[in-house]
Amino acid sequence: FFYFMRNAGGAGGGGGGLGGGIFSIGRSRAKKITKEDVNVTFKDVAGCEEPKREIMEFVQFLKSPQKFQDLGAKIPKGALLCGPPGTGKTLLAKATAGEAEVPFFSVSGSDFIEMFVGVGPSRVRDLFKEARKNAPCIVFIDEIDAVGRQRGRGGFGGNDERENT
Repeated sequence: FFYFMRNAGGAGGGGGGLGGGIFSIGRSRAKKITKEDVNVTFKDVAGCEEPKREIMEFVQFLKSPQKFQDLGAKIPKGALLCGPPGTGKTLLAKATAGEAEVPFFSVSGSDFIEMFVGVGPSRVRDLFKEARKNAPCIVFIDEIDAVGRQRGRGGFGGNDERENT
């Protein structure tokens, strides 16, 4: 029995190792790209001149926050990139991390939806715990609309896991 549990848990049964295993079910699936490995800049993004100009403000905040804090400005906590699929939202977010020379975390919103109760919120907590350790950084959640849903849908009146995430 002990042998089985040790192998099922990945590295030593704790779920914290590289293997993951069944005990790492609540761990974030975010892909971390270190600032050294982010090799995309705004030069790689064709078009999108207006969004690039707007997002460049984030880059300036991330590169020299003290300059803006001395003026009384507050660093923005986030931005929402919206648009049809294939318009370059992910590339623009990666380019922002590349220009600012900060780590980039990328995860799909559907990774937060699970059949087991509590797994989605656990993954969100784990993602932001890792992000705080690597601050300043960029957390990119693709397809965030998978987490939310329209009010009044569902029809069963109970709690949905998405509401807790």
